[in-house]
Amino acid sequence: MHSTSPAPRHRDGTPTPTRRTRRSLQVTPGSVSRLLRCGQSGRCRDCGNPIEWYHRSDQRLVRLHPHELPAAQVPDACRWHVSSGVAHPAGDGSSWCRLAHAVLCPARDTPPPSQLAGLRRSLGVHSRRLIDAGVFTPPPASPPRRAPEPVVCRPARPIVQMLYVRYLSARPVDEIQCVAQTRHRHRCTSPLLTSGIPGGTWMLMPTAESGQLALPTDVMAVYNLSRLPYAEQLRWRAQRCRQHAASSTAADLAVAEWEPFDPLRHHQHIHTRLPGAGRRPGAAGRARQGAQP
Repeated sequence: MHSTSPAPRHRDGTPTPTRRTRRSLQVTPGSVSRLLRCGQSGRCRDCGNPIEWYHRSDQRLVRLHPHELPAAQVPDACRWHVSSGVAHPAGDGSSWCRLAHAVLCPARDTPPPSQLAGLRRSLGVHSRRLIDAGVFTPPPASPPRRAPEPVVCRPARPIVQMLYVRYLSARPVDEIQCVAQTRHRHRCTSPLLTSGIPGGTWMLMPTAESGQLALPTDVMAVYNLSRLPYAEQLRWRAQRCRQHAASSTAADLAVAEWEPFDPLRHHQHIHTRLPGAGRRPGAAGRARQGAQP
């Protein structure tokens, strides 16, 4: 038999209330990466409301509302659940579920289902309070495009090939920022592409690979990094500058913004001209030979 210690009591015999200490999940300060696989918190860049980033089963990232909702208030097509750190676009049979932030984002023009209209209004009020307090500044509205492509082609989300895999970048090539943590515990502001360091080459490459369905366009502009050394391609894939790529102790403060490219799902980001091409004859040929963005 094992003896159990008696519960603490006052002198008059009444039990003494005990406080339970909550232990929060923490990451060792000396860890190589300070990121957790699931539940990385952040804010929507369109409305400023809190969100949580999760990986899907296909390694794509999805933004979820940070709180669970009663499943009865959420339509079946909008339900999500998280299992073992992976988000799945369906309910798990319980009375609670998660919800994609895109359905509730007040910056979007698409109205949500009637059951979620009240929650979206509350998020819109919170966004207005952040704007009035000067904490959040919404991105400027993009002007209407008069033509399918501008005169000077500069893809906002370029297609990048490295390690024989094509990825869709979240921002232009010259604006891709290092994700490492500095000594002051801030994100590094150095770009991946700097002067004096060899970069990739803009090339027109086949849109569909072998075995894929035919697409309306045969070629597309790709920023090709395959000619760089293997170590340089790994640095780009890890999204680190030269300084932090050489340091194995620098932590990551953000998720690498590479998304596996799918020509059918990302067809709106396909450009048939090279950056800067179309101004004068021969520009495309020079860009093919190694022009930088």
